[in-house]
Amino acid sequence: MPDSKFLTPEEVADRYRGGISIGTLRNWRAMRIGPSFVKVGKAVLYPVDELDAWDRKNRVQCGASTRLTLQTGDRA
Repeated sequence: MPDSKFLTPEEVADRYRGGISIGTLRNWRAMRIGPSFVKVGKAVLYPVDELDAWDRKNRVQCGASTRLTLQTGDRA
């Protein structure tokens, strides 16, 4: 990963607008869940490409509800 960028836990929390706290990231690391990370000495770093992959893995795809489709079809 020569050109990849890394984020600190603080930057990861900012990336997710506070929806994931630094403490949650710490707990996830201890439980080996959540996004992949790299540890160099005491430094914990999250590769941006791994965060992007984690985002894609956790994406929730929503579809139009049947009710909405029927209402729209009634107007046509």
